[in-house]
Amino acid sequence: MIHVMFDIDGTLIESYDFDTECFVEAVKQVTGYEIDTNWSRYKHVTDSGILNQFFKEKHIENTESALESIKHVFLSEIQTRIAKKPINEILGAAAFIASLKKKENVAISLATGGWYESAILKLESAGIDVSSIPISSANDHYSRIEIMKIAEKRAVKSCGLGFTYFGDGSWDLEACKELGVNFVLVGDKLEHEQSILNFKKQNKVFDYIGL
Repeated sequence: MIHVMFDIDGTLIESYDFDTECFVEAVKQVTGYEIDTNWSRYKHVTDSGILNQFFKEKHIENTESALESIKHVFLSEIQTRIAKKPINEILGAAAFIASLKKKENVAISLATGGWYESAILKLESAGIDVSSIPISSANDHYSRIEIMKIAEKRAVKSCGLGFTYFGDGSWDLEACKELGVNFVLVGDKLEHEQSILNFKKQNKVFDYIGL
């Protein structure tokens, strides 16, 4: 069994900048503070991980209530923007997921540092069918590595069997190094020996997976 795991924002859908704008706006509305968007300085680059660190730095109390309020505003912002302008997939992503689904020897999962509810909204807007695919998110844990472990367990009922991970950020690469799994870069934010700009050339992508 070959397990293939995907990040979502910037990997399957063109939503990285859009997502950041909505997140910043939600934090500002709820707390009155501008949040630093240099994500690489945060220990855990996930929605919940970033907010946990932000709350400590700003000495914000009632963190559970603040997080839920930010999440509510964030989801509202996402819905408003999607209604005005649907999200685009990374070219070929929907077709590639569909191709993987047809293969009997492949398990698929999604592991996102974003919240589950926003992930579903954006994937649906982009026309990517993730029905029956296990998803792990910032709802499950604040640590990206733990989110990936949870996704693996949901997909193959075990951990440590190894998988190929498609992601676009430096935090994705670092998590894959720590877990010792195969990383494929999507986009051009980093330099990596295994990289694709999109999923249009399926044979090349399959090669990186070992299919």
